[in-house]
Amino acid sequence: MTPGNGLSFERFWAILVKEFIQMRRDKVTFAMMFGVPLMQLLLFGYAINSDPKHLPAAMILGDTGPQGRSLLYALKNSDYFDFTRNVKTEEEGRELLARGDVLFVINIPVNFSRNLLRGDKPAVLVEADASDPVATGNALGALNTLVNSALQNDLKGSLNFLNGTGGPVRVQVHALYNPEIITQYNIVPGLMGVVLTMTMIMITALAITRERERGTMENLLSMPTRPIEVMVAKIVPYIFVGYTQVAVILIAGYFLFHVPMEGSLVLLTMVALIFITANLSVGITFSTVAQNQLQAMQLSFFFFLPSMLLSGFMFPFRGMPQWAQVIGEMMPLTHFLRIVRGILLKGNGIADVAQETWQIALFAIVALAVAVKRYKQTLD
Repeated sequence: MTPGNGLSFERFWAILVKEFIQMRRDKVTFAMMFGVPLMQLLLFGYAINSDPKHLPAAMILGDTGPQGRSLLYALKNSDYFDFTRNVKTEEEGRELLARGDVLFVINIPVNFSRNLLRGDKPAVLVEADASDPVATGNALGALNTLVNSALQNDLKGSLNFLNGTGGPVRVQVHALYNPEIITQYNIVPGLMGVVLTMTMIMITALAITRERERGTMENLLSMPTRPIEVMVAKIVPYIFVGYTQVAVILIAGYFLFHVPMEGSLVLLTMVALIFITANLSVGITFSTVAQNQLQAMQLSFFFFLPSMLLSGFMFPFRGMPQWAQVIGEMMPLTHFLRIVRGILLKGNGIADVAQETWQIALFAIVALAVAVKRYKQTLD
């Protein structure tokens, strides 16, 4: 049989063995084959929860009578609320809601017990952060049942007449920042962070690997430049690309989806610069690690997947187990989502976003330092 005609098991076997050897030597691809399905299994199996419980809440206890205390203890013992703050005024409660420290402020008003015994059906005021409707929806849905069932043991005998139609207590819910529970108000600002993370990391991850594959890396290394100069020069053009994406999303969000923009767009663009730099630094780091563009794309995807799933963009952040929240707090996307939603929907100022901003800045500094160190190793 001539080499060019028919099928040859020997040739097939030789190519098959070569492919397995090449796969074994490509450590990044080999690790991704096991890492991606394992990561998805752990995240979707353990971390993702569409019915979050033990949500942080604040309490304004204006009534210390027996029925007021019964209601307080019943809410504390529920699975949905963890009362982390006791506040005195509604203004203090709204400040906590604006900063994202709590998701609910429950107000048991003055003379609650007296009005209840008089049959006046007193109201319990609940202010909820509705900027993420999925996070608070189930808790609000269960609140009315919780409030009325909490008083069943108190309203017996001669007080049984108070358990009339609709229950003895009214629950008044004020859904702040997104009162109509419009999903786009939550999704569109979050898309800004997701798009920036995906594009900035993937684009810069190809920067040095592209130089290496095209054979221009030697020319770059022969130039009398410092690593930090090369890093910054490769990052700066994509900062303008990132700002273009920010502008497109803001314009489309305002005119197409009517997303409110309550806060300062100048503040948002300043924070966006830090976030864009953080992602570009991660991409450059991957670029110095990867041997080719395929590996660079694989590393980018390996970082992007947990960032998106654990940031609170797709699933409620508070519903995840503690270990998943710790990992999520390490991702810059988690903090940027809180910032962009806070500025656009809540009108947050610099004091409200400072805590999240410095964490993104710290991540950017560390990522850039690693990138510079890795580039020095490339020089060697």
